[in-house]
Amino acid sequence: MATRRGKDVDPREGVYMISVAAQLAGMHPQTLRIYEARGLITPKRSRGNTRLYSQQDVERLRRIQQLTSEMGMNLAGVERVFELEEELEAMRKRIRRLEREAERMRQRIAEEVERVQRQFRFELVPYRPPGADLVPVRDAQRGVRIPIERRSPDASAS
Repeated sequence: MATRRGKDVDPREGVYMISVAAQLAGMHPQTLRIYEARGLITPKRSRGNTRLYSQQDVERLRRIQQLTSEMGMNLAGVERVFELEEELEAMRKRIRRLEREAERMRQRIAEEVERVQRQFRFELVPYRPPGADLVPVRDAQRGVRIPIERRSPDASAS
């Protein structure tokens, strides 16, 4: 971000007059007017209706210069490139939003699974496949004592 008198300047703020912007972009001021007429650039306007170009505008002008001079594109091609770049950026934003939403949903599902597991923790019985020993082999070898309470015959008469 550029500074002006010790303050930060927003790169979207119009600060350059057409002659300065043209010089920074390496082109003639009339070329900037042509680009504006084609809708490739939209400078801000001062109260006196003077065109004011931002740092972002100057960078866009340099990009147009690169596409037309170095890559041989015409202005229709440049327009299409900018349209596709805008679509691409919109899709990137949408993907980021969907990724955040998917992460929130994943967290909610994990929390719900944890809640259900806590709720049924004591109600669940481990599954044993058919034919599996009910008593682990190590316990069966030393013997298992199961206490049995028996009622005395006298208790049943009362």
